[in-house]
Amino acid sequence: MKQILLPAALVALMSSPLTAQEAGEEDTGPSLMERGAELFWEGLREEMAPALDDLQGMMAEIGPSMAEFLSEMGPALAEIAREVEDWSAYELPEILPNGDIIIRKKPKDNAPADKDKGEEEGVTEI
Repeated sequence: MKQILLPAALVALMSSPLTAQEAGEEDTGPSLMERGAELFWEGLREEMAPALDDLQGMMAEIGPSMAEFLSEMGPALAEIAREVEDWSAYELPEILPNGDIIIRKKPKDNAPADKDKGEEEGVTEI
């Protein structure tokens, strides 16, 4: 029994200063989780850099035309947005061959869908 206790005591005494030293080192630097998170975000930034550069170039290209569109159409779109209470009651906008854009109201659940009546009523032209 003494033969087992002596080596166990020596191991315990020798490992306690190492434990204290490791604890001291962890407090001064980032933890393993922090380093992992930093590496993750760095890798994500590197992967996304080309896509963000392309997006920035595209925005520089279409930005002026988008600003012009919003300055001309902004007030009309704001007026439509004020008038429409529930956007889910409308179908997706449809662009006709002549360039007109129409937005049809969805048929009510209890009423049969009548195409001729639906084209006359519930159509908003932009």
